[in-house]
Amino acid sequence: MAKKQECPAGSPAWMATFSDMNQLLMTFFIALFAMSSISPGKFQQMAQSFNNVFEGKPIGVLVGGKSIQDEPLITENNGVKQDLMKIINDERFKGKITIKETDRGTIISLKDMSYFKQGSAELTALAKSILAEIGTIIIEHTTNEIEIYGFTDDSAVTPNNIYPSNWHLGAARAASVAYFFTNELKKRRMLERIGEVKTGNFDIDYFYNPDRFFPISVGDRDIKKEITNLKSELESQKSIYTTKFQTGEITAVDLKEKEKELNKNYENELERLRKIYRRIDILILRQRIR
Repeated sequence: MAKKQECPAGSPAWMATFSDMNQLLMTFFIALFAMSSISPGKFQQMAQSFNNVFEGKPIGVLVGGKSIQDEPLITENNGVKQDLMKIINDERFKGKITIKETDRGTIISLKDMSYFKQGSAELTALAKSILAEIGTIIIEHTTNEIEIYGFTDDSAVTPNNIYPSNWHLGAARAASVAYFFTNELKKRRMLERIGEVKTGNFDIDYFYNPDRFFPISVGDRDIKKEITNLKSELESQKSIYTTKFQTGEITAVDLKEKEKELNKNYENELERLRKIYRRIDILILRQRIR
């Protein structure tokens, strides 16, 4: 009968080599992690993709057929969307705040309210109140970069104004909003969430980092385009009635009445445009995974 061989004491040699390799790999990946910077926005997107799996949604693709790389976080977070809708549907702001999805992200437009003093970049109390409500939501519940667009109407700047043009004024207005977010609103939220800040549960410096905000001037460029189109339409309609007068279809009295009516409609439309361009646009850019 063959004699049984006794196993040597201790683990086999290959296990020691395998263990050493695992430790080296772990050390390597920890070093990589330590040298990297985490984007909370991308982390949220990854977390959302896991939620989709647990909720039975398609893996890697969001509802509606959009890839996770293209979906703005603001529309994926139902809490954020509901909070914004409460502000939009508030009787004080009804019809004056809109949300629109574009290829670049989510645009929140604030229109037809006195956000700035005439010819000035100083925010009114009403503007600060609305911006505080919206800013708290979009800044603290997203990590995306934010572009702020400053508008003016077609009124020429006065000779003694510190801004040489409406382009400069638009830039100053956009910067005023960014400054309000990163300074005044940040200080207010610091006091309101002081407990979370002290315990490290809320990194206010990260969310209110000025590098997230990009003020951009539109000035009077857009309204002037619309006014040019409005004038062209007015002249075209006047030309039609002038031709009718020349061919005897209407009398001189009729022509005068029609021109008076057209001029009144033009002034009303111009006033409507000027109200619309009492405006601030905030674009929350899409967060892409690279």
